[in-house]
Amino acid sequence: QGVVKVGAVDADKHQSLGGQYGVRGFPTIKIFGANKNKAEDYQGGRTSDAIVDAALSALRSMVKDRLSGRSGGYSSGKQSRESGGGDKKDVIELTDDSFDKNVINSDDVWMVEFYAPWCGHCKNLEPEWAAAATEVKEQTKGKVKLAAVDATVNQMLAGRYGIRGFPTIKIFQKGEDPVDYDGGRTRSDIVARALDLFSDNAPPPELLEIISEDVLKSTCDAHQLCIISILPHILDTGASGRNSYLDVMLKMAEKYKKKMWGWLWTEAGAQSDLESSLGIGGFGYPAMAAVNARKMKFALLKGSFSEQGINEFLRELSVGRGSTAPVGGGAFPKIHTVEPWDGKDGELPVEDDIDLSDVDLDDWDKDEL
Repeated sequence: QGVVKVGAVDADKHQSLGGQYGVRGFPTIKIFGANKNKAEDYQGGRTSDAIVDAALSALRSMVKDRLSGRSGGYSSGKQSRESGGGDKKDVIELTDDSFDKNVINSDDVWMVEFYAPWCGHCKNLEPEWAAAATEVKEQTKGKVKLAAVDATVNQMLAGRYGIRGFPTIKIFQKGEDPVDYDGGRTRSDIVARALDLFSDNAPPPELLEIISEDVLKSTCDAHQLCIISILPHILDTGASGRNSYLDVMLKMAEKYKKKMWGWLWTEAGAQSDLESSLGIGGFGYPAMAAVNARKMKFALLKGSFSEQGINEFLRELSVGRGSTAPVGGGAFPKIHTVEPWDGKDGELPVEDDIDLSDVDLDDWDKDEL
């Protein structure tokens, strides 16, 4: 199953390699087992059966060494921690007994590594997998999980999913057949794939009205960018007009959901200090600003408040283009607590009735009337 590999070296072309391992005659066969720095000379017969027997014997010997405590893998024992494998607290160890109830019936996405304790490539992957597990847990709030299965112990799982080599990584999503992960084996590669899986399965982000300081801060602090729209007053657009603007924002939030940005809106005049800090200043509605709360910088939508105009604006931002400016005052201004929009058309304020009963209209200039 690819665990034992058979190679060949042309010692005439690669004399330094032959010299490194003391090769004096040909053919010379050496076995690189558990200790790759100390090869063993093969002294057996030169038939296929003899070579196979020696290979399997070396493999059995290496497995025994691993099982006696010199293994890598994802055990939580002292030996594993001392071997420099890193902190694997967020890698979920799965077994034949626990796999189905955790993975198959889960609404979350699972990336599962099938490994063998003696596998060198598995050992190389181990710290990357562990680091990725922690980062993915944080960024997806646990919606994408990284797990590991010792396929030498849990042979039922290995057989069910046709595991032939190590490490093999498979992706499990509810209601779908598992698929092989064929990306890179670095932390950043694994995290990138996990975030793609998360965004593909995640609903679009919420579009929140800025009705308090907490809404603004919690949204902008939790995301790389928060997209803030200042919509015209309800008396200028009515409910249908406002909903059309909100629909445009929702479509853009869906389109860019992989970016995991925050999306906010407020009515013109409701947060005038915020408008001023973003250079909007009481005119030109609807308006949109993309704010990086960590750097306290923002960019303004220059084009039309439409799917095309906003898409061009956000596309430029996503590739690091577009001009930015510091948020006025270097921090978000005071946010007023307001009542949320009730979804209805606005109403003009009720004016006080004027009693004209005591006014003698005959005294007025009829031309002025």
